[in-house]
Amino acid sequence: MSDTYKRIVLASRPSGAVSPDNFRLEQVPVPELADGQVLVRNHYLSLDPYMRGRMNEGKSYATPQPLNEVMIGGTVGEVVASRNPKYAVGDKVLGMFGWQEMGVSDGSGMQKVDTSRIPLSAYLGAVGMPGVTAWYGLNRIIAPKAGETVVVSAASGAVGSVVGQLAKMAGCRAVGIAGGKEKCDYVVNELGFDACVDYKAASDPKALYTMLKEATPQGVDGYFENVGGEILDAVLSRMNPFGRIAVCGMIAGYDGEPLPLKNPQLILVSRLKIEGFIVSEHMEVWPQALSELGGAVAQGKLKFRESVAQGLESAPEAFMGLLKGKNFGKQLVKLI
Repeated sequence: MSDTYKRIVLASRPSGAVSPDNFRLEQVPVPELADGQVLVRNHYLSLDPYMRGRMNEGKSYATPQPLNEVMIGGTVGEVVASRNPKYAVGDKVLGMFGWQEMGVSDGSGMQKVDTSRIPLSAYLGAVGMPGVTAWYGLNRIIAPKAGETVVVSAASGAVGSVVGQLAKMAGCRAVGIAGGKEKCDYVVNELGFDACVDYKAASDPKALYTMLKEATPQGVDGYFENVGGEILDAVLSRMNPFGRIAVCGMIAGYDGEPLPLKNPQLILVSRLKIEGFIVSEHMEVWPQALSELGGAVAQGKLKFRESVAQGLESAPEAFMGLLKGKNFGKQLVKLI
């Protein structure tokens, strides 16, 4: 094993869109372990939209990512050295080691994972934080009933793809919104959604609304929001009375653009429930959610797709692509 490893730190805060200059690649020595610690060789790094918000210094639901420290991020890997009796060399683990090839832990905030029926990488996607995010927003906020229509934006992504499949399992009509024919074909043909609206094929907001109306002839009862902007405006116009909207993300505004609502009066007219949520604030549901998600993946009932960038050096470009919707499914970086 090498006596050094690579990591990426936040070198500067973005002004507008993220650029490669905001990151710095470093080579650092592998530390000596103290009693109770383990050394993990990370196999995969998860890239997620929430990281963009953490790069800013302004007020948010979480503390900003400190400058000159390893970028935050979920990882899965293998214990390669241990001075902790709870972990043996060879154990596969899930942790938050960030954008680096190796990590040291005392075991807190880290958990063993079973790869006999579930691929290691899935613990960063469908059977991880994105999956639980989908599960919580759908089941606890939208609370769908059989026969209702559920719409989800960014439908081919790590969260949206799970939302639609879970909605189908609940007996709902699942309608996705995604960018491009390839993504929409995947959402319908592979994931089993009833329809998918290609927002990139809409020439203007009116055309987007018309496409959404065709896909939701009975209106929309539940909406899982990942994007914001014109897509939110279109869906608001299709919401049925007493509809529920789970606000997970607004990636359209992550680079600082304003996201005004054109018709906020629809919230009142249709008596809508709109609730934003951060899944890490609802740890009480994680055991149930992960059990259900893991079972569905193991049985082949819950499908997922991954975009995998190779090598830690590729993380900044892959992350910038994620923010522009270039990824297809869960965005990962393979580190080994």
